[in-house]
Amino acid sequence: MTDTIEISREEGETKGRYVALVDGLEAEMTYSRLGDISIIIDHTGVPDALRGRGVGEALVKRGVEDARAEGRTIIPLCPFAKAQIARHPDWQDVLKH
Repeated sequence: MTDTIEISREEGETKGRYVALVDGLEAEMTYSRLGDISIIIDHTGVPDALRGRGVGEALVKRGVEDARAEGRTIIPLCPFAKAQIARHPDWQDVLKH
């Protein structure tokens, strides 16, 4: 399911978010920019009606892919994002050490 979820990205000077619209419901993952090299994922919110459908995982995956493509690292303060990255060893290259 995660490959078919369309996700858009909104980024301002210091903050941004990823948004997935599924069945008319909005799920989001928010982050703060830490300079040009890192982002801090601070929140992932998925409506109850969408839970268990891979929407949150898709949001984190997109954040990882974008960070990798842009040469950024991720600091996952959000417990959900942190757990998702921990479950996917192939995503851990973007973690800030």
